[in-house]
Amino acid sequence: MPAKILIVDDEPPIIDLLSYNLQRANYQVVIATDGEQAVSQARQEQPDLIILDLMLPLLDGLEVCRILRRERDVPIIMLTARDAEIDRVVGLELGADDYVVKPFSVRELVARVKNILRRTAPPLPDGPPPTIQAGGLILDTRRHEARLDDHLLSLTSLEFDLLHALARHADQVLSREQLLDQVWGYDYHGDLRVVDAVIKRLRHKLRQADPQTELIVTVRGVGYKLLERTPV
Repeated sequence: MPAKILIVDDEPPIIDLLSYNLQRANYQVVIATDGEQAVSQARQEQPDLIILDLMLPLLDGLEVCRILRRERDVPIIMLTARDAEIDRVVGLELGADDYVVKPFSVRELVARVKNILRRTAPPLPDGPPPTIQAGGLILDTRRHEARLDDHLLSLTSLEFDLLHALARHADQVLSREQLLDQVWGYDYHGDLRVVDAVIKRLRHKLRQADPQTELIVTVRGVGYKLLERTPV
Protein backbone atom coordinates (compact mmCIF):
# COMPACT_ATOMS: atom_id res chain seq x y z
CA MET A 1 0.00 0.00 0.00
CA PRO A 2 1.46 3.41 -0.93
CA ALA A 3 2.68 5.69 1.84
CA LYS A 4 0.33 8.48 2.89
CA ILE A 5 1.57 12.08 2.92
CA LEU A 6 -0.25 14.90 4.71
CA ILE A 7 0.36 18.28 3.05
CA VAL A 8 -0.35 21.25 5.32
CA ASP A 9 -0.34 24.63 3.55
CA ASP A 10 -2.78 27.48 3.01
CA GLU A 11 -1.52 28.38 -0.48
CA PRO A 12 -3.53 26.55 -3.22
CA PRO A 13 -0.71 26.72 -5.83
CA ILE A 14 1.71 24.96 -3.44
CA ILE A 15 -0.90 22.37 -2.50
CA ASP A 16 -1.62 21.66 -6.17
CA LEU A 17 2.07 21.47 -7.06
CA LEU A 18 2.95 19.10 -4.22
CA SER A 19 -0.18 16.95 -4.63
CA TYR A 20 0.45 16.44 -8.33
CA ASN A 21 4.10 15.49 -7.94
CA LEU A 22 3.64 13.26 -4.89
CA GLN A 23 0.78 11.41 -6.55
CA ARG A 24 2.95 10.94 -9.63
CA ALA A 25 5.50 9.36 -7.28
CA ASN A 26 2.75 6.92 -6.17
CA TYR A 27 2.00 8.40 -2.76
CA GLN A 28 -1.43 8.93 -1.25
CA VAL A 29 -2.06 12.59 -0.47
CA VAL A 30 -4.17 14.17 2.27
CA ILE A 31 -4.64 17.95 2.54
CA ALA A 32 -5.03 20.40 5.41
CA THR A 33 -5.16 24.19 4.98
CA ASP A 34 -4.89 25.42 8.58
CA GLY A 35 -3.29 24.33 11.83
CA GLU A 36 -6.39 22.95 13.50
CA GLN A 37 -7.29 20.90 10.43
CA ALA A 38 -3.70 19.64 10.32
CA VAL A 39 -3.91 18.23 13.84
CA SER A 40 -7.31 16.68 13.10
CA GLN A 41 -6.17 15.13 9.81
CA ALA A 42 -2.98 13.80 11.36
CA ARG A 43 -4.96 12.08 14.11
CA GLN A 44 -7.61 10.71 11.76
CA GLU A 45 -5.51 9.72 8.74
CA GLN A 46 -2.32 8.59 10.54
CA PRO A 47 -0.03 9.71 7.69
CA ASP A 48 3.42 8.24 7.15
CA LEU A 49 4.93 11.71 6.71
CA ILE A 50 3.81 15.34 7.06
CA ILE A 51 4.90 18.31 4.94
CA LEU A 52 4.13 21.24 7.23
CA ASP A 53 4.16 24.94 6.39
CA LEU A 54 5.04 27.14 9.36
CA MET A 55 2.83 30.10 8.45
CA LEU A 56 -0.71 28.80 8.93
CA PRO A 57 -4.10 30.17 10.05
CA LEU A 58 -5.57 29.26 13.47
CA LEU A 59 -2.50 27.35 14.72
CA ASP A 60 0.96 28.04 13.34
CA GLY A 61 3.21 25.24 12.17
CA LEU A 62 5.38 25.33 15.28
CA GLU A 63 2.38 24.69 17.52
CA VAL A 64 1.16 21.91 15.20
CA CYS A 65 4.63 20.33 15.35
CA ARG A 66 4.67 20.61 19.15
CA ILE A 67 1.25 18.93 19.48
CA LEU A 68 1.93 16.12 17.03
CA ARG A 69 5.38 15.33 18.38
CA ARG A 70 3.86 14.75 21.82
CA GLU A 71 1.42 12.23 20.33
CA ARG A 72 3.28 10.32 17.64
CA ASP A 73 6.64 9.81 16.00
CA VAL A 74 5.68 10.83 12.47
CA PRO A 75 8.37 12.33 10.20
CA ILE A 76 7.85 16.06 9.62
CA ILE A 77 9.36 18.20 6.86
CA MET A 78 8.84 21.91 7.48
CA LEU A 79 8.26 24.45 4.73
CA THR A 80 9.66 27.83 5.74
CA ALA A 81 10.11 31.30 4.32
CA ARG A 82 13.65 32.30 3.40
CA ASP A 83 13.87 34.82 6.26
CA ALA A 84 12.34 32.57 8.96
CA GLU A 85 15.67 31.39 10.40
CA ILE A 86 14.61 31.41 14.05
CA ASP A 87 11.45 29.43 13.19
CA ARG A 88 13.55 26.80 11.43
CA VAL A 89 15.79 26.38 14.48
CA VAL A 90 12.81 26.19 16.86
CA GLY A 91 11.00 23.73 14.59
CA LEU A 92 14.02 21.42 14.49
CA GLU A 93 14.36 21.60 18.27
CA LEU A 94 10.67 20.72 18.62
CA GLY A 95 11.26 17.50 16.68
CA ALA A 96 10.95 18.19 12.95
CA ASP A 97 13.08 15.90 10.79
CA ASP A 98 14.05 18.37 8.09
CA TYR A 99 13.10 21.66 6.45
CA VAL A 100 12.85 23.09 2.94
CA VAL A 101 13.00 26.82 2.22
CA LYS A 102 10.47 28.45 -0.13
CA PRO A 103 10.75 28.74 -3.09
CA PHE A 104 11.88 25.13 -3.30
CA SER A 105 12.72 22.49 -5.88
CA VAL A 106 9.89 19.98 -6.11
CA ARG A 107 12.32 17.32 -7.28
CA GLU A 108 14.49 17.88 -4.19
CA LEU A 109 11.49 17.80 -1.86
CA VAL A 110 10.17 14.53 -3.34
CA ALA A 111 13.68 13.05 -3.04
CA ARG A 112 13.77 14.00 0.64
CA VAL A 113 10.35 12.43 1.17
CA LYS A 114 11.58 9.18 -0.41
CA ASN A 115 14.74 9.15 1.69
CA ILE A 116 12.93 9.78 4.97
CA LEU A 117 10.35 7.09 4.25
CA ARG A 118 13.13 4.67 3.31
CA ARG A 119 14.91 5.43 6.56
CA THR A 120 11.80 4.92 8.68
CA ALA A 121 10.77 1.66 6.98
CA PRO A 122 11.06 -1.53 9.09
CA PRO A 123 14.55 -3.09 8.84
CA LEU A 124 15.03 -6.09 6.56
CA PRO A 125 15.60 -9.49 8.24
CA ASP A 126 19.08 -9.78 6.68
CA GLY A 127 20.04 -6.19 7.51
CA PRO A 128 22.73 -4.98 9.94
CA PRO A 129 23.21 -6.63 13.36
CA PRO A 130 20.06 -6.04 15.41
CA THR A 131 21.88 -4.92 18.56
CA ILE A 132 24.76 -2.50 19.03
CA GLN A 133 26.43 -1.70 22.34
CA ALA A 134 28.58 1.35 22.99
CA GLY A 135 29.47 2.27 26.53
CA GLY A 136 26.28 2.08 28.57
CA LEU A 137 24.09 2.24 25.45
CA ILE A 138 22.25 -0.70 23.94
CA LEU A 139 20.45 -0.09 20.63
CA ASP A 140 18.03 -2.65 19.23
CA THR A 141 17.36 -1.86 15.54
CA ARG A 142 14.49 -4.32 15.16
CA ARG A 143 12.54 -2.87 18.06
CA HIS A 144 13.88 0.63 17.41
CA GLU A 145 14.69 0.88 21.11
CA ALA A 146 17.63 2.49 22.85
CA ARG A 147 18.59 2.01 26.48
CA LEU A 148 21.17 3.77 28.62
CA ASP A 149 21.88 1.26 31.37
CA ASP A 150 18.37 0.41 32.62
CA HIS A 151 16.71 3.54 31.22
CA LEU A 152 14.59 3.21 28.07
CA LEU A 153 15.12 6.36 26.02
CA SER A 154 12.10 8.01 24.42
CA LEU A 155 13.53 8.79 20.97
CA THR A 156 12.00 9.71 17.65
CA SER A 157 13.01 7.53 14.70
CA LEU A 158 15.38 10.26 13.51
CA GLU A 159 17.02 10.60 16.93
CA PHE A 160 17.41 6.81 17.12
CA ASP A 161 19.01 6.65 13.66
CA LEU A 162 21.45 9.44 14.45
CA LEU A 163 22.43 7.80 17.74
CA HIS A 164 22.77 4.47 15.89
CA ALA A 165 25.12 6.04 13.32
CA LEU A 166 27.31 7.46 16.10
CA ALA A 167 27.28 4.16 18.01
CA ARG A 168 28.33 2.19 14.91
CA HIS A 169 31.39 4.41 14.76
CA ALA A 170 32.02 4.83 18.49
CA ASP A 171 35.14 6.87 19.27
CA GLN A 172 35.34 8.01 15.64
CA VAL A 173 34.60 11.59 14.63
CA LEU A 174 31.81 11.94 12.06
CA SER A 175 31.36 15.23 10.25
CA ARG A 176 27.94 16.80 9.87
CA GLU A 177 28.08 15.99 6.16
CA GLN A 178 28.76 12.31 6.91
CA LEU A 179 25.88 12.18 9.37
CA LEU A 180 23.53 13.80 6.86
CA ASP A 181 24.56 11.25 4.25
CA GLN A 182 24.20 8.26 6.61
CA VAL A 183 21.04 9.31 8.46
CA TRP A 184 19.07 11.68 6.23
CA GLY A 185 20.23 9.86 3.11
CA TYR A 186 21.32 12.69 0.83
CA ASP A 187 24.21 15.03 0.18
CA TYR A 188 23.31 18.32 1.84
CA HIS A 189 24.85 21.60 0.75
CA GLY A 190 22.84 24.05 2.85
CA ASP A 191 22.36 24.68 6.56
CA LEU A 192 24.05 21.92 8.57
CA ARG A 193 22.18 22.91 11.73
CA VAL A 194 19.67 20.14 11.10
CA VAL A 195 22.35 17.85 12.58
CA ASP A 196 23.14 20.23 15.44
CA ALA A 197 19.47 20.47 16.41
CA VAL A 198 19.01 16.70 16.62
CA ILE A 199 22.28 16.30 18.53
CA LYS A 200 20.96 18.87 21.03
CA ARG A 201 17.75 16.86 21.44
CA LEU A 202 19.73 13.63 21.92
CA ARG A 203 22.02 15.14 24.53
CA HIS A 204 19.02 16.42 26.48
CA LYS A 205 17.41 12.97 26.54
CA LEU A 206 20.64 11.21 27.47
CA ARG A 207 21.18 13.65 30.35
CA GLN A 208 17.63 13.02 31.54
CA ALA A 209 18.48 9.32 31.75
CA ASP A 210 21.85 9.91 33.44
CA PRO A 211 22.89 13.46 34.38
CA GLN A 212 26.45 12.28 35.16
CA THR A 213 27.17 11.13 31.62
CA GLU A 214 28.28 13.01 28.52
CA LEU A 215 28.28 10.51 25.66
CA ILE A 216 28.21 12.76 22.60
CA VAL A 217 31.06 15.23 22.34
CA THR A 218 31.76 17.99 19.84
CA VAL A 219 35.10 17.98 18.07
CA ARG A 220 35.37 21.63 17.15
CA GLY A 221 35.67 22.29 13.46
CA VAL A 222 35.18 18.60 12.60
CA GLY A 223 31.95 17.07 13.91
CA TYR A 224 30.69 14.74 16.63
CA LYS A 225 31.64 11.44 18.19
CA LEU A 226 30.16 9.06 20.72
CA LEU A 227 32.50 8.09 23.58
CA GLU A 228 32.70 5.33 26.09
CA ARG A 229 31.12 6.72 29.25
CA THR A 230 33.02 9.63 30.75
CA PRO A 231 31.90 11.57 33.86
CA VAL A 232 30.98 15.23 33.24
